[in-house]
Amino acid sequence: MKKGIHPNYTPNATITCACGAIHTIGSTSSSIQTELCAQCHPFYTGKQKILDTARRVEKFQERLTQKTTSASGKKAKAQKRHAQKVTKREDKEKIES
Repeated sequence: MKKGIHPNYTPNATITCACGAIHTIGSTSSSIQTELCAQCHPFYTGKQKILDTARRVEKFQERLTQKTTSASGKKAKAQKRHAQKVTKREDKEKIES
């Protein structure tokens, strides 16, 4: 190995997670900040944690419920035309009788 080109190795580097867990490992940095670790990651804990800062999840769920409650596309147009035809027939029958 060439001398003077490699970073300094720190055997007691600390990794601090957002959940508060602190791990000590060897690294070239003296301290590292992370958002997830094995103690708080959903894969390891089995718990799902949704961080919804911009209301994206709620907006998606609202759109999803609107789609399921109302028909959309060609089916909705066909149903609307059918309803209009039925009302026209009923109106003609009322006028004729």
